[in-house]
Amino acid sequence: MSAAETKRINGSTRDYVYQTIKEKIINWELEPGVKISEKEVSNQLEVSRTPVREAFLMLAQENLLEVFPQSGTIVSKIDLTLVEEGRFVRQKIEQAIVEEVCLRHDADQIFQLESNITMQELCLEKGTHHRLFELDEQFHRILFEICNKIRTWNMIRQMNSHFDRLRVLRLASNSDWAGVIQQHKKIFEFIKNRDVDSAVKETSNHLELVNYEKEGLKLRYPGYFK
Repeated sequence: MSAAETKRINGSTRDYVYQTIKEKIINWELEPGVKISEKEVSNQLEVSRTPVREAFLMLAQENLLEVFPQSGTIVSKIDLTLVEEGRFVRQKIEQAIVEEVCLRHDADQIFQLESNITMQELCLEKGTHHRLFELDEQFHRILFEICNKIRTWNMIRQMNSHFDRLRVLRLASNSDWAGVIQQHKKIFEFIKNRDVDSAVKETSNHLELVNYEKEGLKLRYPGYFK
């Protein structure tokens, strides 16, 4: 079951619309500059226009949509300033999370992380970049769950929409997914061995990786960036 379907069952119609559109933007099903309308979304999702309007406002607050009263609503371009801010916050918090995980994990939690990495490796053979992104997110979410910091994770998720768009674009553009998985494996091994310093350093390197590639992506896809 997708996140959007879960929202429709467990949450409000507004949340369902919000999550559905957000996933489409992050996964590049809706590209920067594409115009969308309340009426079209309302018809496609078979909901009234009020929750769509509310979802549009939420997405605009996350800088994923831009609303122009005279010309309509368009999907925003990637803002590298927002990418860096989101990445910075996530890096600093996740370093602390990884340190805590190293000190408190148990066998069941190690099994969770190891199972996730096994799925990532299978994804190399059969998956897509969308599935790898989902497994990547799940790997990091597990770290926050181990520390009972899921509210912190959710807060970071809201700040990282532009960062996530860039990460998905990177995965779609670069088929060398093995490098991403290798970094996860290193983080896992350091955590398993309770090597705090190495785990924190590798996590930092992992979250800085996009810094070395964002300018190249901007040159390759100039129309996608502000």
